[in-house]
Amino acid sequence: MIRNSRNSYGWIAIVFHWLSAFVILGMFALGLYMVDLSYYDPWYRDALTLHKSIGVLVAVLIILRLIWKYCNAQVGEIESHRKFAKLQSRLASLAQVAMYLFLFVLFASGYLISTADGRSIDVFNLFMLPSMGEIFDQQSDITGLVHLYVAWTLISVVSIHALAALYHHFILKDLTLKRMCIPQTEK
Repeated sequence: MIRNSRNSYGWIAIVFHWLSAFVILGMFALGLYMVDLSYYDPWYRDALTLHKSIGVLVAVLIILRLIWKYCNAQVGEIESHRKFAKLQSRLASLAQVAMYLFLFVLFASGYLISTADGRSIDVFNLFMLPSMGEIFDQQSDITGLVHLYVAWTLISVVSIHALAALYHHFILKDLTLKRMCIPQTEK
């Protein structure tokens, strides 16, 4: 199963999900590591270049993921989900939307931090993402704070998302996590 069905995620959605998850967690870890580097640390520039390049590619990945999501069948609820209050279902949907919004704020703020000095972003020597320069005063400082706080907020929501998936898997013993790992056969 490549595409989603009403009962299951297909392989492309599953790969998009897990690739996004691992890269985003890696980017967060790299960001935390970079905060402690001094200007004279040999890894200072390389880590920053890597973070920027991966960030641009993650933005492309997330855009492709959203396009795939909206071009495929909407996967239906699992029976055990129907037992929960509508509030819980709405909170889960809100968390999903929030994660995408936080990602786009991270992409925009990262771009504004990186290009405030007028330099383009070199993406693994494949292409250059052009700079719009400094759009407002103290752009890199302000967007740096936004980037930091939104990254922590995103990781908090991602952690809750992961804990909810584990709760469904180990406590409720439903297919929530399984169907995001392997496409389920139609029933």
